[in-house]
Amino acid sequence: MVRLENARTTRRGFLCSVGLAALAAGSGEALGRSISGALPWHAGEANPPKPVVPNGWHFFTPSEVATMEAIVDRLIPDDDLSIGGKQAGCVVYLDRQLAGFYGSSSRLYMNGPFLPGLLTQGYQGALSPDARYRAGLKALNDWTANAKDGRSFAELSGADQDALLSDLEAGKIILPGDIDGRSFFNLILSGTMEGFFADPIYGGNKDMVSWKMIGFPGARYDYRDHVSKHNEAYPYPPVSIAGSIDWSRK
Repeated sequence: MVRLENARTTRRGFLCSVGLAALAAGSGEALGRSISGALPWHAGEANPPKPVVPNGWHFFTPSEVATMEAIVDRLIPDDDLSIGGKQAGCVVYLDRQLAGFYGSSSRLYMNGPFLPGLLTQGYQGALSPDARYRAGLKALNDWTANAKDGRSFAELSGADQDALLSDLEAGKIILPGDIDGRSFFNLILSGTMEGFFADPIYGGNKDMVSWKMIGFPGARYDYRDHVSKHNEAYPYPPVSIAGSIDWSRK
């Protein structure tokens, strides 16, 4: 008769051996590297972000740059809290995003059918972001040229720019080409906020200005000691993916 403890040991060993055999059959190469002590990946296979160098424009034309810089400065004006959207690099951020895979939607499924989406789903149309920006900026300046004595958006006064953006946000304006003004406004607003609060490595948030404004520590490895300290300012400067910009403090 087999003793109970031996039966348990035998059964446990059998199950473990079967599990390891199945794992080896499904992923022999990875298992082999793990057993041998080698890493299950190769150096250089990652796709880290490349720091944006703000020299020239990769997507926007000069006239589009003028329009975009005017818009982001109305959405995020220069005040006692921070620099404005233009100086913070929001347009640079958007320019690089639109020149890449985000702009062309190359990593998304973009075949039909295209049906109207719910309010919670966002844009569901056939145009990629780069096409939406290009068509929307042209339509915006065509509209202002017709309604504002031939002037472009960038040539309007600050008050007129604010009024126009408010009407776009409220859905009161249908831009030429049947472009939904509200949808286009929301597209630019979300992109501007991304550029203002994203890691500076992507071209916006110059000198981590937005992170300093809200006390965000950035890409620090560990700040658990401060999570529970409510209503206390974080004592250290923020850190970008690319590193710190202030070496005089911890």
